[in-house]
Amino acid sequence: MIIPTLGCPGKCKYCWSSDENSPKMSLDTVRDIVEWLKPVEEEHVTFTFHGGEPLLAGASFYREALPMLSKELSHMHPEFAMQTNLWLMDDELAEILAEYQVPLGSSIDGPEDLTDYQRGDEYYTRCMEGYRIAVEHGLLVRFICTFTNSSVLRKEDIVEFFKSQGWVMKLHPALPSLKGDNPNAWTLSPEEYGELLVWLLDYAITHPNFEIMNVNDLCRCVFTRSGAVCTYADCMGSTFAIGPDGAIYPCYRFIGMPEWVMGYVQDKPSIANLMESPAGKRMTAFKEHVDSACRDCAHITYCRGGCPYNAIAPTGGELEGVDPHCTAYKRAFDEIVSRMEKEMEAPVLSAGPAARRSRVKRMEKPPVMPLIKRIIEK
Repeated sequence: MIIPTLGCPGKCKYCWSSDENSPKMSLDTVRDIVEWLKPVEEEHVTFTFHGGEPLLAGASFYREALPMLSKELSHMHPEFAMQTNLWLMDDELAEILAEYQVPLGSSIDGPEDLTDYQRGDEYYTRCMEGYRIAVEHGLLVRFICTFTNSSVLRKEDIVEFFKSQGWVMKLHPALPSLKGDNPNAWTLSPEEYGELLVWLLDYAITHPNFEIMNVNDLCRCVFTRSGAVCTYADCMGSTFAIGPDGAIYPCYRFIGMPEWVMGYVQDKPSIANLMESPAGKRMTAFKEHVDSACRDCAHITYCRGGCPYNAIAPTGGELEGVDPHCTAYKRAFDEIVSRMEKEMEAPVLSAGPAARRSRVKRMEKPPVMPLIKRIIEK
């Protein structure tokens, strides 16, 4: 992940990742990234521009950075992505990003009134204007919805809003942070999040033309026995974030925290060097803790204790347990596994529609296997 700046023009109420005093990444730092990665053996890499607000870097930055990364690291078959609030999107930026087929992730929390309540006045209008420009230039845009302890009470409104827009839905819970004076003000509790995931599972099953990416990820994890996204995967040693000054961190969520700097791209550290840094060792400690604490969990192979940042955020950076949303993940995984087992054990009846209706009635809950089949076949 490349973080050109932690600055952001938005004032989202639950945001912990912006810093109005943040510097902007120079093209010299991008060149340092290239030189650092050139010796890496041929393998695929995705560069995700994150922030703060990455569009603050400006058109001139991307006009040079994208071809530099694409051409000089061609042996790594680079792909690109960006997470942006879209406020600063204009025709020039859209043309540059479209040339490199950069998919965009943005943030909308539901209907306009709810989005503006959580993200600030006029957020919705400004985001939608940027969205219009991006789409006119052929850019793929998908939206992430943040569920807070307030907005979860309007889950039906939020899902119906995404469905009415024809958008794929992706969500994450408002999380505690190592930054800020009141990190839990908007936090969605693990219990609430678990029930939300199960409710969304049922919604996805009963609305086959509406896609909820989180439900897809959960089902794919269970079916393939492998973590499908970073929350449910061992990301140590394969994912890094580079701050505006070239500092390397385990994840973008640590950007700007000196104690989590693993090294600097200017020094061209090896992966082994990074993992031997104090920050790297703290990440490895989480992996070892999961191996012990979760060894008896049925979901360990495709959950891996959840997110290490989530695990340490509630305790001021100290490792005292796994991701506190373990309760939510387990609730959703258990529900999927339970339904799969019941459906796979149920006898196959061939006595006609009445018998099939009887079988569905005995299952009580909507069957999950048709949903999993659709996900795997995509």
